[in-house]
Parts: sequence; C-alpha cells; structure tokens
Amino acid sequence: MKLQRDYDTQNPTPAIVTMNVRLTPAESVEDVRELTLRIDRLPYPCAAGQSIGVLVSGPHDFGNEHHMRLYTIAECRIAGGRSFIDICVRRCDYLDPINGERYPGIASHYLCDQTVGGTVTLVGPYPMPFDVPDDVTSNIIMIGVGTGIAPFRAFIKRIYDEIGGWKGQVRLFYGAQTGLEMLYMNDKKCDLTNYFDQDTFRAFEAVSPRPHMGDEISLDKSIEERGEEVWSLLNQPNTYVYVAGLSRIKEVLERAMTKIAGGEKKWRLKKRELIAGERWSELLY
Repeated sequence: MKLQRDYDTQNPTPAIVTMNVRLTPAESVEDVRELTLRIDRLPYPCAAGQSIGVLVSGPHDFGNEHHMRLYTIAECRIAGGRSFIDICVRRCDYLDPINGERYPGIASHYLCDQTVGGTVTLVGPYPMPFDVPDDVTSNIIMIGVGTGIAPFRAFIKRIYDEIGGWKGQVRLFYGAQTGLEMLYMNDKKCDLTNYFDQDTFRAFEAVSPRPHMGDEISLDKSIEERGEEVWSLLNQPNTYVYVAGLSRIKEVLERAMTKIAGGEKKWRLKKRELIAGERWSELLY
C-alpha cells in the first residue's frame, strides 16, 4: 500500500504573503482562506497538486524546534522572475480527548493570521502524492474528505488536460462536515466543473446531515448508494483507488466497503488484493 512519503525539511525557503483572502462569510464560524505566497527566486519548480511544507518556529511540544504542516498547491505560476503559490487553508482547532480542552491548530492559525507582506518559511515542494496509472483505460476511484479534495483537483486536471483521451471510468466521492467545506472544491473558480462534460467522469458530494453535532459526513451513504457500480469497478483488474483526508475517513470507508462487498471477509480479501497489486493508495493525516 502506498502511503504518504518521507518529507525532507532541509533547505527552507522564505516566502512573502501577497494575498490573504477569507472565502467564508465574516459571520461564519468557519474560517477558510486563500493565500498567495511569493518566492523571490528562480528556479522554484512546482506544480498544482504538489505539496509544500510550512515551518512554524518553536519551541513546540516534546521539544520540537519546528512544527511542519503540509498544504497542497492549488496553483503555481511564474511572473516577473518570481514564483507565486496559491494554497487554501482552514483555521483548525483540536479537542483534547482526555481533558476536553480546545487547542488552536499551530500551522492553520499561523497562516490564517498572516498579513500581506509577512514572511513564512517553506520546505519542498514535494512530488504529487498519487501516481497516475500508465494505462489510459484504467478505472480510478478517488475518495476524499475536507482538504482531501486538493490533490484530486490536480489529479483530474492531469488526466484530462495533460494526458488526454482517458478511456477508463473516473469517480470522485467527496465529503465535507459542512457545506462551507465545499470551498475546498474551489467554488470560487469552479474548476472541477470543467470536467463534468467528460463521458468518463462523475463526481458525488456528501455533506454531514448533522454538522453541529460532530456527526461524520455521509460519505459512506454516498458510496453505498452507488455500491453496485463501485463493487463492479473494484472487481476489475485495472481499477485504482486513492484515498485522501483526515485519518478518521478510514472508519467511514471501511463501513461502506464492507456493506457493498456483502460482508467483512469479502471486503478484507478484496482490499488485500488491491494493496498487493499496488492499486490502493492513501494520503491520510
């Protein structure tokens, strides 16, 4: 099973914040922002879908000098001899399961609070987390939650724009805790809609029916509703599965897959087959 890679944090690069725009309404409890970072040197080879690491100086817990958090590059461009990188950031807080106290996410608060002209430290960029199959007749199932949509946007663009002529079936299942999290699909630019006219592409969205109760998104239901097609694709030897997002997606996914497979044993055997054939990849955090 392909998992997230090791990330070299050597050779950090300073970047200047040239834009920090809140995408969610001011009255919303969700704070989702789009940032543009300028790197004043070339070459800085990067591409949409790759990841950059943001280093936040410490000291932090357990004596760590730096805290590093990965963000997927939404867009990378060159202008005036400089590189510009766009990333999408959601302000996150974490609830301690033992004492019940809420703590601010180090990197997300650090980035969301940046002002134009501020400097952040980057490492990377790192390669795209998922490899596109060599065979254009391959079927692809992508399953993401929240920020997990980011690598798939670049993945889909590569399939249809850069490679072209993709003949296999491509399915995207995307879940969010609230409707506002759909901003990670980049509603501002609506780039995924560019591929809805592709005969091979279908995208299915799922939002939690009870977002204020901490309920999981209904991603499992969305998959189960299309269970016959999903199971048929999984049983084809040229189908690849890619999973991205928070680690808790695994429980939701296991539940859905067990149901459409008709039992835990059948799903366990099928997943082992996919892993052994290097047709199952995860990027979880």
